[in-house]
Amino acid sequence: MSRVRTRPTRDDTCEKLFEAAARVFEEQGIGGASIEAIAAAAGFTRGAFYSNFKSKDELIIAMLEDHVEQSIRRCLDLLAQHQNLADFLEALRTMDRSRQDPLGRSPLLHMEMILFVARAEKRRPELAKRLRARRKLIADIVTATVKNGGRNGALNPEWTGAIVLALEDGFRLHRLIDPETTPADSFLRAITDLQRAIGVSSAR
Repeated sequence: MSRVRTRPTRDDTCEKLFEAAARVFEEQGIGGASIEAIAAAAGFTRGAFYSNFKSKDELIIAMLEDHVEQSIRRCLDLLAQHQNLADFLEALRTMDRSRQDPLGRSPLLHMEMILFVARAEKRRPELAKRLRARRKLIADIVTATVKNGGRNGALNPEWTGAIVLALEDGFRLHRLIDPETTPADSFLRAITDLQRAIGVSSAR
């Protein structure tokens, strides 16, 4: 009886390359990491890498896209279960982050990759697409939670999304620089305080 060999799917291969790239980037730096090193860390040949990505830049853009897509999916799943703001924020606070993608688990790597992409003008449109997707997600969450809280459109969801995203990125950077005075939940605490300050209550 012959043994049936199963080949990994493209998604499986990409996930392994993402995990391997994250390890290599953290060890060698993004600029110094080679495609050969990433492929070897994933247990693949150089040819296997090129069958999935044309370049290291394309891999990095794909990792950022995967991070944004996973973040959006997680938040929308939570929103479906917790439709008022207080419950949604608490669900975010207690979410198991060990199961996140490599960029979700490593804020430093996330920031480094964003800077790497932003340094080259030709890469910026791809980064801007991910930024707009994150802003739209937050705007949609604001719209849904404010509506479920029984309030009218006193807030501009798009502008609120931009503010919230800037707060998140700022606290992420502050935690990297000074973790002793920037607790892991600083961003969510700030959002809760902002919610109270502007009088956005949550229906129970």
